[in-house]
Amino acid sequence: MTVGASVDGRLERRVVKRFHRALAAFGLIDDGDRVLVGLSGGKDSLCLLELLARRMRVSHPSFSVVAMHIRMDNVSYAADTAYLQDFCAKLGVPLHVATTGFDARQDSKKPVCFLCSWYRRKLLFNAAQELGCNKIALGHHKDDIVQTALMNLFSQGHFATMPARLAMRKMPLAIIRPLCMEDEADIAALAEARGYKELLKSCPYEAASSRDDVRRMLAEAERINPDVRHSIFNALLAEGKLVE
Repeated sequence: MTVGASVDGRLERRVVKRFHRALAAFGLIDDGDRVLVGLSGGKDSLCLLELLARRMRVSHPSFSVVAMHIRMDNVSYAADTAYLQDFCAKLGVPLHVATTGFDARQDSKKPVCFLCSWYRRKLLFNAAQELGCNKIALGHHKDDIVQTALMNLFSQGHFATMPARLAMRKMPLAIIRPLCMEDEADIAALAEARGYKELLKSCPYEAASSRDDVRRMLAEAERINPDVRHSIFNALLAEGKLVE
């Protein structure tokens, strides 16, 4: 790794190996790509940016990376933008900062988390095209993917999740998730070892989400089968649900 304190060698090798495996298995990076990384300031996006910046220095495939941090003017959470600027500068990655927001009263039928995600994603899509990027990299890891699959199964009645690679139909962009094979526990350990700075203020809605309920349920399921998350991930892989 290239920023911050030293990391236990076994942990670093495990994270980097899974990262490279995901790039190869799902064809996430090609020659000539310009990748926009959604940099929230949380541990996942910081890890993603550092791994991509390191991989960018390898001659093949040849690609470039740009980062974007989006602030919401009506949701009370925040990252230290000065820290993000310094983090990106040390990696040699340009950082763009933008602000957006929404009025939940105008669409009260939609959950706040949905509206926040939708407006952030809309800004990210527009920025990617303005910056000449053909791919958007998001920091979702294996735990996120498994949790989403269960949420869809329970509430929507179908077995689907956030794919590792998703080609957009209405714009010349693809969404990629290079951390799709990483365990959240490894990312958390890496973040602590690297000294990643935590968000100044966490989202006030995150503890009340259905994802948090599924997270607790998975923790209970792991008492019966410690490999349950890996089993669900492998089922998604076997069913071709990780590439669209």
